[in-house]
Amino acid sequence: MSKPIEMTDEIRALRARMKDFIDDVVFPAEPELEREAEHDNHPETGLPLELYAAAKTRGDDTRRGMRGPGTDVAARRAGGRMAELKAEAKRRGLWALGHPKSIGGGGLPFMDFVYLNEIIGRSEYGQVAVGSVSMQDSIMLDLYASPEQRERFLQPLVAGDVYPSVGLTEPEVAGSDPTLMQTTARLDGDEWVIDGHKWFTSGASRAADTPGYLIQRAVPTMGHVGGQHCEVVYDHVRVPRSNLLGKRGEGFRISQKRLGPGRIFHCMRWLGQAQRAFELMCDRALTRHAHGSLLAEKGAIHTMIAESAAEIQAARLMTLDAARVMDTGSEARVEISLIKFHGAKMLHNVIDRAIQVHGALGVTSDRPLDRMYREARYGRLYDGPDEVHHMVVARNLLKGYKDRAPWS
Repeated sequence: MSKPIEMTDEIRALRARMKDFIDDVVFPAEPELEREAEHDNHPETGLPLELYAAAKTRGDDTRRGMRGPGTDVAARRAGGRMAELKAEAKRRGLWALGHPKSIGGGGLPFMDFVYLNEIIGRSEYGQVAVGSVSMQDSIMLDLYASPEQRERFLQPLVAGDVYPSVGLTEPEVAGSDPTLMQTTARLDGDEWVIDGHKWFTSGASRAADTPGYLIQRAVPTMGHVGGQHCEVVYDHVRVPRSNLLGKRGEGFRISQKRLGPGRIFHCMRWLGQAQRAFELMCDRALTRHAHGSLLAEKGAIHTMIAESAAEIQAARLMTLDAARVMDTGSEARVEISLIKFHGAKMLHNVIDRAIQVHGALGVTSDRPLDRMYREARYGRLYDGPDEVHHMVVARNLLKGYKDRAPWS
């Protein structure tokens, strides 16, 4: 068994700098960022009102859907509080640290960035503020993009000038089984013609103004539309043949190259969220009196704190081990699936306990826990629901449970 990779003094110092930025700069900005995300959206579709203004200027017929905002509107929407945070991260030398140096990033080795991502994840806005939100897509593009695609898409992506938008899930079929996808792309001369129906397409309302790309709505999730995960109809959308990423027929393999490291990054960020919830829980227990004593003196609260600490530490060690295995060049299928479903459950449990210790305050927006709880529930669905990862683990272990288990 390989020796675990330890943090160097340099990474400890970098984590401390990142924690100062996330806790002291990003945390206070969260309420404003939340308001910006939910502000000025259409009451029925949840889409930004600027899309409707742009459509009116162009004279669009919006009955079948909204076109993208165009570059001018997208540029305006990229401003606000988040633009200030991104500028501050760059000023502090904290921008895109995990991206390869060859594409404009900081060039941190994979394991070093895994440790850093734990700190970035303390705020759900952290990955956008420090540029790591594009890392999955940047890794994929770095591996497969043509020189023209690298210049057009990769460079501005790393710089934070554009955002990735991913459309995989379709409402008519199970999103957990990509072989069921019904969207089609046929080659017509030098263009691909795309027809289909997607939803939960990230950042669709920031997408380019492409004819036939018809945004229907921002899908409301637990009463919120701030994430702008949209339903989109593709009606004879024409895309240049040169936009194909990699070789024809290799889309599934390429997408897995994106999702694999992404699951590690999710799980490390979840640890940051859980640790923040744990700190809030302990702070509350040490300051709140009820029934003659502090909450911190009550056995039921002791159990919540102890169980949360055990679950966080166990998930952390599992996640670091999965990252170590992946860093050796292995696909780490079992290890990644284990941490995906175990980490998501851990995150939910810890935040749920933190809310319970806060009482009614925990479900108000006076604390970040209500937002964190909502995001935690999504974690059991995206990038593969729990049940799919259970299946991956069981199938692989049944093929070689004596010598292929993570502890073998």
